[in-house]
Amino acid sequence: MTHHLAEFNFGTLRYPWGDPRIVGFEDAVDQVNAIGARSPGFVWRMPDDEMEFAQEDPAGSLYDRPNTASTLSVWEDAGALYRFVTKTLHARIMKGAPDWFVPGDSGHLVCWRVPQGHRPDVAEGLARWHVLQRQGESENIFGANMLRRLATQNAA
Repeated sequence: MTHHLAEFNFGTLRYPWGDPRIVGFEDAVDQVNAIGARSPGFVWRMPDDEMEFAQEDPAGSLYDRPNTASTLSVWEDAGALYRFVTKTLHARIMKGAPDWFVPGDSGHLVCWRVPQGHRPDVAEGLARWHVLQRQGESENIFGANMLRRLATQNAA
């Protein structure tokens, strides 16, 4: 295998970090991330301090999106990522998304292939997401629909 699968997902929280109305989400983040890191096929996740800096950096790609919650990670393949998203605590926690995220501004997901060893940054992830929005899914850049198809096709 010469490539892995990068994923970037983001959404805007209804309330600022630390607000009691999103405590259920905030309390679950560390646990979900720990489960992800132990999941088969997990390769890497951008550390929290780097992600926080990327979200708050005035020159950064996400600065105009206050209250962003995001994750950038790398997985061995689509099946590994899909299993984590759909078969772990992650799936149960995200059922609360309508209460925690701005309607219509959550669950933004983009996946793309990266060479083994590559660690993407937020600017790369957001650039890929913009390509996905403009051009739709392709073999190289895709969202949840193709992720599901690839994961189930490879599992068969």
